[in-house]
Amino acid sequence: MPKEQNELRFQYPLLALKFPDDETFASFYPGENSNLITQLKNSVVGIGEPVLYMWGESGSGRSHLLHALCSEMDDKGLEIAYIPLHHHQGMTLDIFENMEKMSLVCIDNIEAIAGNAKWEKALFDFYNRWQDNAGNEPLGASLVLCASGLPKDIGIELVDLVSRFEWGACYHLVPLNDEDKLGALQLRSQLKGMKLPVDVGRFLLNRLSREMDMLLNTLDRLDNASLEAQRKLTIPFVKEVLRL
Repeated sequence: MPKEQNELRFQYPLLALKFPDDETFASFYPGENSNLITQLKNSVVGIGEPVLYMWGESGSGRSHLLHALCSEMDDKGLEIAYIPLHHHQGMTLDIFENMEKMSLVCIDNIEAIAGNAKWEKALFDFYNRWQDNAGNEPLGASLVLCASGLPKDIGIELVDLVSRFEWGACYHLVPLNDEDKLGALQLRSQLKGMKLPVDVGRFLLNRLSREMDMLLNTLDRLDNASLEAQRKLTIPFVKEVLRL
C-alpha cells in the first residue's frame, strides 16, 4: 500500500487498528536503544513507564516503534489510540475526548502543533485528564509522547505543557551509526527471506543516501528485482538495477 494511504489510515486514532506489518519490534534494529525498547515492551505486559517522552531525529525510527507498540497492545485486545499530529490539520480538537480512559495513547510528531495555541491547550488539557484519571486507568496504561527534540527545544509556547512533558521518563532515540545501519539492512533482508552480503550492504551505504527510509525503500526495490530476475544480490546486480 502506498505510503500516503498508510498515513491516511492514522488520521483518526480510534480507527487505526491496522499498522504496517513490517514495523514491529522484531524488525527494529536496536543499535544503542535497547533500554528504550525494553521500556516500550514493558508497557505491553503492564510494567512500563506510565508516561514516556521519546525524541529522536528524523529517520531514527520513532513512528516505527510507536506502530510496533500499538500493534502489540492491539493484539492483546487492549484499547489504543495513535495520534499523528503531523496530520492535525485534518483533525478536530475533540480528538482527545475520553482518550484518558484508554490503555495506550501514542502521540506522534508533537512538534507539528508548536505555536498553535488551540492545539497546545487541547493537548495540555488531555495530559491533565490523563494524570487525574491515573487511579482509574487499566493496569499498565501508558502515555507515549514522541517528538523530534527535547520538550524545551520543539517550539511549544505553552510553558505549562513543556513542564508536563518533562515530568515523565525521557528517552533519546539514538540514530544508527553506519555499522548499525548495515545490521538493520541485513535484519530486514533476513525477515524478507533474502540474504544481503556484507559487501553489498557496504556498497549501498557508500553509494546511496544514508537515511534509513531511503535505504529500506531501496532494499525493497532490490528484493523485488531479485525475485523477478531469480538472481542473488551482488554488487554488479545492484549496479544494474539501480543504474549506478
